[in-house]
Amino acid sequence: MAVGGYGRGELAPYSDLDVVLVHEEDPGFDLAAVAGQVWYPLWDSGANLDHSVRTLPQMVETAGQDLKVALGLLDVRHVAGDPNLTLRLRTTMLTEWRRDARQRLRALRALVDSRHELMGELAHASVPDLKETEGGIRDATVLKALVATWLVDVPHVELERSRLAMLDVRDQVHALAGRATDRVTPEMWGDLAPLLGVPDARAAQVTVRELGRRITHLSRLTWRRVDDVLDRATAARRPSLTPVAEGVALAAGEIVLDKRARPAEDPALLLRAAAAAAERDVVLAPPTAARLARECAPMPTPWPAEARDLLVRLLAAGRGLLGTWETLEATGALTRLLPEWERIRLLPHASEIHRFTVDRHVVETCIEASSMIRRVDRPDVLMVAALLHDIGKGSLTEHSVAGEPVAREIAARLGFDEDGVDLVALLVRWHLLLAETATTRDPDDPATVETVAQRVRTRQALDLLTVLTEADARATSPKAWSTWRSGLILDLSRRTAAALSSGRSLPPIGSEDVEIPEAATQGAAAFSVEELEDGSRVTVTAPDRVGLLADVSAVFALQRIRIRAARAWYQDGYGVSVWEVGEEQLQAATLRQTYDGVVDGRLDPRARLQVTSPGTLQPSVDVRPEASAHATVLEVRTTDRPGVVHLVCAALAALDVTVRSAHVDTLGPQAVDVFYLQEASAGVLSDQRAAAAAHAVRAALGSSGSAVS
Repeated sequence: MAVGGYGRGELAPYSDLDVVLVHEEDPGFDLAAVAGQVWYPLWDSGANLDHSVRTLPQMVETAGQDLKVALGLLDVRHVAGDPNLTLRLRTTMLTEWRRDARQRLRALRALVDSRHELMGELAHASVPDLKETEGGIRDATVLKALVATWLVDVPHVELERSRLAMLDVRDQVHALAGRATDRVTPEMWGDLAPLLGVPDARAAQVTVRELGRRITHLSRLTWRRVDDVLDRATAARRPSLTPVAEGVALAAGEIVLDKRARPAEDPALLLRAAAAAAERDVVLAPPTAARLARECAPMPTPWPAEARDLLVRLLAAGRGLLGTWETLEATGALTRLLPEWERIRLLPHASEIHRFTVDRHVVETCIEASSMIRRVDRPDVLMVAALLHDIGKGSLTEHSVAGEPVAREIAARLGFDEDGVDLVALLVRWHLLLAETATTRDPDDPATVETVAQRVRTRQALDLLTVLTEADARATSPKAWSTWRSGLILDLSRRTAAALSSGRSLPPIGSEDVEIPEAATQGAAAFSVEELEDGSRVTVTAPDRVGLLADVSAVFALQRIRIRAARAWYQDGYGVSVWEVGEEQLQAATLRQTYDGVVDGRLDPRARLQVTSPGTLQPSVDVRPEASAHATVLEVRTTDRPGVVHLVCAALAALDVTVRSAHVDTLGPQAVDVFYLQEASAGVLSDQRAAAAAHAVRAALGSSGSAVS
């Protein structure tokens, strides 16, 4: 008998043959001889064989104990031998599967959820697995098994169309790789495009990820229906309708229309149904959404107040938004409400730190922002700005710049007044301002707070921007809202708020809060280590001198300790630096010993560190004259790798340039480091000296031969 993918007739070019030799219980039967006659010719042919030998009762017993086996046997197919035995097993397995479905489906759900958590979602994974990720072939197989229970309904035509298309993609991936693989690596997309009949790598990604998204949507919808069936002790012959809003009712855990609904006369009915589903975290019935997309009266421009309020309620519904939004998108209803959505639909992010494609990231940002609406006085503006903050992505222009006029047009169409339109546009234009400024500028420099205050202009806008920044970061990844980054961003917001409220900046907090250790007062360097949840925070204090940061950063480079973020500043004759690193259980004594070796000349970073590639992108080193009136600001962007900070600081020390403040930040593959420079005798660098410093740093980072990496 053929089982699994072989049983379903889904073999890809390099798939294994999953077969079972099933026999009656007969003590006198020479099973070994028969098995050898079956297996050896197959092995000799070079076939990839996954085989086993069982009696029929053993098959039934194993399926009862192992869900994966039970799923595989639902599609058992006769290959050779007694067809009656195959028919008996198939009939037995289907009967038992339907009989025990209510008891086994929760365990199957847990199995599916654990796989999703481990493998991620096909629509968003950087290297998607066509079989095991959420929205992959395995999910489509599970959906067929759910259909076989007779407990729930699945949109069969759409499922089968998507499943077969995904199998076709896997065939092409096997052909390209020349082996059995279900993973689509980044370099495959370009070669896959002509095989899928699309023009380029981007189109190939959209095609495959769209298939995954359809299967994911069907899977989530079906599991919601399964949960509803299992939660109901007894199923009513006809589900009762519970009115929840004008024209909208709840039936069997799904939002549907009631007899009072008049789609052709009620342009807000689609949004009313969607908001009701999202707020209750129940299913918006896809046939209902599809009907409303076809039949609802066109929304007038500008939108009436009810429609705008319903959109805000939908966006602020929390986790219930996701399933409803997926239904709106899958049925075409979303394009009717927001035609501009196609700009970002399934658009990959350029940065690897993002967990999701742009469209899903936007939805996750709305979900995060919904939990913080009590911190602002315009939650309607916050939620719409969260929806539109990345609407400018996908163009050649910087996305916050490109998105501002689009957001302004949409906000006006939604019926916001002039102040509301301006606020939405401002938030979209400057949604990166706090994060970029806090992590790359000196908070103690008055120009830093002034830069933010000039952009946001009012305390109301600042409060909205602060919440949007947090929601955006949390939706991106845990690294984007770490304790370190959140502290910098919230401190900058606090300082700006004080400046906007009173016209003055807050006093510096970084250096005043640091107590100089006794070892540093005696001329040595003091190291202290604080354990964090996923790394460590190292504080170094020593008498200030040119080259101090170069020597401290060499310690981390020599020990291959990855720097996530850092701040350094001058305080009363001492250099203080705080480093957030990825390693745990660091010993301050070991770090101090390495530091002493570097300072004494016993350890030479150039000799000890292996040289690695400087990265695929040329480093960007720029002088930012607008960033400070008291120092020369050098901004460095380069591929993240061990020793970047040391390279920069060593190059500056060689020119006798003092680093008065440093701000190091790493997100994904890129390091963004900003250094506030002065002459050793104090004072801003001249234009000539600033250019020389930039050239020296650029040379140090760009060399793959003599430079230490």
